Amino acid sequence: MNEADFIAALRGLPLHAGAGDLTDDTARLGDLILTKDLIAEGVHYLPIDPPGDVAWKLMAVNLSDLAAKGAAPVGALLGYPLGDDEWDHAFLTGLGDAAMALGCPLLGGDTIRVDGPRTLSLTAIGRAGPHVPLRRGARPRDRLWVAGIVGDAALGLSIARGQAGPDALLNAYRRPIPLLGEGRVLASVATAMMDVSDGLLIDADRMATASGCGVTIDLSALPRSPAAIAHDGDSRAARLRAATGGDDYALLFALPDGVAPPVDARCIGAFGHAPGLHVTDSGTPVGLPENLGWVHASR
Repeated sequence: MNEADFIAALRGLPLHAGAGDLTDDTARLGDLILTKDLIAEGVHYLPIDPPGDVAWKLMAVNLSDLAAKGAAPVGALLGYPLGDDEWDHAFLTGLGDAAMALGCPLLGGDTIRVDGPRTLSLTAIGRAGPHVPLRRGARPRDRLWVAGIVGDAALGLSIARGQAGPDALLNAYRRPIPLLGEGRVLASVATAMMDVSDGLLIDADRMATASGCGVTIDLSALPRSPAAIAHDGDSRAARLRAATGGDDYALLFALPDGVAPPVDARCIGAFGHAPGLHVTDSGTPVGLPENLGWVHASR
């Protein structure tokens, strides 16, 4: 099974009401928001990545899901595979740095001992405000916005693999910053919101599908950093790479037409009645790439 098949099968099991039919990245218990993410060596991080950076990323990707619900971190539970002592100590240092910088103390967790590639798990818990935006709340005529930058992390991964490039892009891959403050501000006005983890195109398509509408995205409007443009250019191919690369942890959100966001953000498209994902570049229709983003597939 691929990821979508497995989640569909899980819906046949007894589900808590707070699971929301598994249509979002988080669960809700009263005013508490819960999320779990795993990162695996060779899938989400490289064996050569510094363990402190791996720890930071594990914390950050979970807190990004909380940010998309406007939730403030309360704490986290760690699932950790013990291995090499030097690696373990460096990981703990990075985890402490992330917990301090991102405001998410440790609640507890579990450890095992393993040989071979590591898979790391974190469960993050946050407290939400009175309105929790879901990914399925977008409506036709809503505008699609992005807070944050897309494309830097995918370029940073290439740099981590040995390509020459600036540290700013490498850091975007290794130490992403969840937009917790922006998420809390946006929660009261966004009709739908989610973070961009698997790629902007695939995540926008998921938001539109969950909302029962279609979406059109203008590649020329993507928020890309000066470092990314200097490194990879500003061609249509470069913009498509930015839209499909993933690991961005920007916030993708919908607002009614005519409503301006209360945070720094870029309007990149709009939702409509026509189903499906539609891509343009300065008004010119663009065919969809073969891969819209990252999907965990069966072997």
